[in-house]
Amino acid sequence: MEVTDIGNKEEGKVWHRKPTPGKSSVLATVVRTVQQNKTVRFLHVAFDTTGDSFLAGDHHGNIYFFDISRNRFRLVQRTGQACTALAFSLRRTTEFLVALVDHTIKCFDKDTKQLVSWMRGHEGAVTSISVHSSGRYAITTSSDTAQLWDLDTFQRKRKLNIRQSVGIQKVFFLPLSNTILSCFSDDSIFAWESDTLFCRYQLPVPDSGPRIFYKAFAVTRDGKSLAAGGRSNLLHLWCLESQQLVRVIQMPSQVRTVRQLEFLPDSFDGGASQTLGVLSQDGVMRFINIHTCKLLFHMGSVDEAITAVAVGPNGRHIAAIMDSGSINIYSAQSLTQDLNKPLPSRVAVVSGGGAGHDFSNIKMKVRSEAIRPARRSGRGTQVKILRPPAGSSAEDKENELPAGLNKKRLVALLKAFGEFPAKYRMFVWKSLLCLPENHAAYSSLTDKGLHSAFLTLQDKYPIKSHKLQRGLQRVLSALAHWAAIFAEVEYLPLLSFPFVKLFQNNPMLCFEVVATVIVNWCQHWFEYFPNPPLNILSMAENILGHHDKELLQHLMDCGITSQLYVWPLLETMFSEVLTRDEWLRLFDNVFSNHPSFLLMACVAYIISCREPLLLCSQKKDFEYFFHHRNNLDVGAMIKEAYRITGSTPAAIHPRTLLSDFTPLTSGQYPIFNQYPEFIVEFQSRERERIRLQEMEYLKEREELSALRADFVRRQAEEKAYYAQQELLQKAEEQRRNILAQEEEKLAQQRTKLTAMKRELKVKELHLLDATRRRFLKHQQDLQASQIQRLDQEISRKMDQREQETAAAVQELEVRQMELEVQRKRLEQDLLKKQERVGRELEEEVQLKMRAAERADETGPEQLHGAESNPQALEESLAEAYQLGLESDWQREVLGRLQQVEAEQERKRNLLAELQRKSLAEEEKLAHTMREVAGRKWDEVMNSRAELQEQRLAWSTADTVQHSIMLSAIVFVIINPCTLSINPTAEHKPYSRAFCTSTARSSAAPQRQESASMVCLNSTSPSGSSSTSFSLDRGRALLDSSERELLKEIRELRQKLAARARESTSPSSPSVPTP
Repeated sequence: MEVTDIGNKEEGKVWHRKPTPGKSSVLATVVRTVQQNKTVRFLHVAFDTTGDSFLAGDHHGNIYFFDISRNRFRLVQRTGQACTALAFSLRRTTEFLVALVDHTIKCFDKDTKQLVSWMRGHEGAVTSISVHSSGRYAITTSSDTAQLWDLDTFQRKRKLNIRQSVGIQKVFFLPLSNTILSCFSDDSIFAWESDTLFCRYQLPVPDSGPRIFYKAFAVTRDGKSLAAGGRSNLLHLWCLESQQLVRVIQMPSQVRTVRQLEFLPDSFDGGASQTLGVLSQDGVMRFINIHTCKLLFHMGSVDEAITAVAVGPNGRHIAAIMDSGSINIYSAQSLTQDLNKPLPSRVAVVSGGGAGHDFSNIKMKVRSEAIRPARRSGRGTQVKILRPPAGSSAEDKENELPAGLNKKRLVALLKAFGEFPAKYRMFVWKSLLCLPENHAAYSSLTDKGLHSAFLTLQDKYPIKSHKLQRGLQRVLSALAHWAAIFAEVEYLPLLSFPFVKLFQNNPMLCFEVVATVIVNWCQHWFEYFPNPPLNILSMAENILGHHDKELLQHLMDCGITSQLYVWPLLETMFSEVLTRDEWLRLFDNVFSNHPSFLLMACVAYIISCREPLLLCSQKKDFEYFFHHRNNLDVGAMIKEAYRITGSTPAAIHPRTLLSDFTPLTSGQYPIFNQYPEFIVEFQSRERERIRLQEMEYLKEREELSALRADFVRRQAEEKAYYAQQELLQKAEEQRRNILAQEEEKLAQQRTKLTAMKRELKVKELHLLDATRRRFLKHQQDLQASQIQRLDQEISRKMDQREQETAAAVQELEVRQMELEVQRKRLEQDLLKKQERVGRELEEEVQLKMRAAERADETGPEQLHGAESNPQALEESLAEAYQLGLESDWQREVLGRLQQVEAEQERKRNLLAELQRKSLAEEEKLAHTMREVAGRKWDEVMNSRAELQEQRLAWSTADTVQHSIMLSAIVFVIINPCTLSINPTAEHKPYSRAFCTSTARSSAAPQRQESASMVCLNSTSPSGSSSTSFSLDRGRALLDSSERELLKEIRELRQKLAARARESTSPSSPSVPTP
């Protein structure tokens, strides 16, 4: 046994030295260690549909693909998290399903390593994945729910919800059916239709006996039997066809809990597996026969415990995950190779007296006392195999067959029913022929590849099925590598074909069956090679003459020899004259009897068909008869064969010349040299010589064919060249004639085209004139509408201006009233203040006078000075107050005048800029119009331009003057109390008026108050120096200037429209008037 550490490798070999089957049941042990020799545990394994490869997922989320047949492994996916279940039997063989710890299921492709789909829906960890036999549907099971998925669309079709008190143990598909089996924690088992989810039946729960608490389930490949186990050493075996519990199997006392159940398939059991593997809590998997309840062998031990097992669908390999985290790959053949003989009956049946629901009468106990340990492998893996008891008789040993069958009983069964059960026929044949199943020896033959003698087999024997064709080539090549004569035997494909067709899914068994038939039933066939076996044909002819002389004489009279009526049956093994079922019935009897029975069957076939044969007289009729199917009762023919076998004298009986049945040797196949070697070698040499000559001939013929092809090609090229030249000359002449005709037609067409162009030009001119007129009319309409819109806009502006003027006048009047009220209020305040100051002065003067009276009399000068001091102070105070008011008013008036002048300057600049732009646009328009009008109208356009410039200058001057007037009016409206018009100043439209008072010393306090009031008003007290600005007059001037401005704008627009019309007039024939 070899241990393979895959480590961090992404691909490699499973084993470096090919294991030898039979020496050890463990082919290889796979472990994965990372840094510091830390082992990464494998968690789950799953086989594909072929059984030769499987997937394995480890604790780190890595999924590995192991191909046992090719001895390769590779990393196919890194999921990043541990898997909880695997499935690798999808319809698309490169895809697989993996359930992860995050409760999701992902589908990957092992070749492209791409994620195909991501399925969500489970709230708990997915414990199992069951795939339908078609690979289209899958069921995923968790503790709380089961979900049915469509693997074509990866959509969920159904969901099974249950009560919280009842958990789900497992939900899975039954093989070869559309039935879903659901098993719950209360030991109830239901069967459902997968399409309609209709409940078909429920298995009855046993009332008697302890409760098992089902945990593990297994179904046979035919879907007819169900095994269930749980927290007990009892197993329940159900028949799903009758929905009845047929057997209760008690495992040994070492088994307390069943963890997993797996049926071990067999190639000849027809899907009804008989071997059941039971994995218990101690890590040992015990394999038992469910019918005989015998313990056959077991895998694992207490030290090397097994945690999970996967069995290949073909039953060849078993993958077990060990408690250490490694994977052991077992060979099922090595485990079962020593089970060739039955064990003594050591199965105790416990029977009870109850009836009805008492299942104690079907309870059987499995004992393991008769089991002794077998050889140990390198890692200590133990396999226990049962041995037959000593003391059996020689006759029993002769009749005993592998797998516990007895030849006498099989023959008795065959004679009773005429054939073996179709379900077990392959298994019985395998036992009767004692096939050794030498895998290594067969592999050594197949590794040599296809034999050169059968490379072109499909040319001579074409078969529609490519699979069957390849199987036939493989078996024939193996036979040719086994013995050289089989490469020269021409009828070997005919002899092997029925067995290849029957065993096409198992080529090794097919080879061993054909080899066994050749060794035993084809004895002495090759002594006269390459001729037919004349000695065997003479035996058949002697037997026919003994039992039916008349028929033999008829055949001899017709010139028909045994090579025509016996040899076709033998070389084809009756496959041309019998149907499939008839052929199977015949060979059930052939394999159960002495090898001479085949000759007896040939003679029986001829005698059974004696009536039609007596009617034939032509050779071609006999040839057709023995190469095609005929109406024949196979049962009667087999009875006739048995009669002939029993009534044939010993002198001519083939039994005396043919040896008894000899099976193939185990391990290596026997040497086959029962043929004239010198003839075979001579034929081989001749064949090789002929092949070499043929290759030389083919090479020379190929060269000659190449030369001939080259000559023919050159001759054809030369002939084609001359033909092409001749065709080119003819084509050139034809093209010249066509060209002359085309030129003549072209000249005529050009003449017609010129006339048509002239007509089209005239029509185009008319259309252009009409279009121009329509366009001019359209332009006139547009200009008229624009002028109308402008007039409406001007009217609207005038109305808006009048409304704004009226509002301004009203606002001015309101402002005048507000100023008058302010003036009166200020006058009142000033009078009150002057009165208060006068009173204060008088009080102060009186106080000072009283103080002077009480003072000492100092002299008249001091008294006079004291009296004159208050008057001077009063005059000085009034003068200072008056000067302060005047200076404030002057500053305010100067500031407002500066603002008005700045605003006027800005408006003048704006008007000048607008004037410059208008002049530039006018000049550009005039320049364009002059270019269009031409030289003839230059003088007229110059005069009109000069006149227009003059008018524009006048209108600009009027506009500027009008703008100045409007600015003055606005300024007066805004500042009514600071401006006045001086009629005497012609060049200064505005004059500044400052209110001054010159009478300071002689004026009384009342005059000072009146002077202050005059300064506050904006009008002079005397009307001779200036006149006040009239508001009504300003409004009249504004209206008149606006009317003049609108009139000039209308004239300017009319002139522009006339110029536009004149600019378009030169294109017309008529000359416009100025």
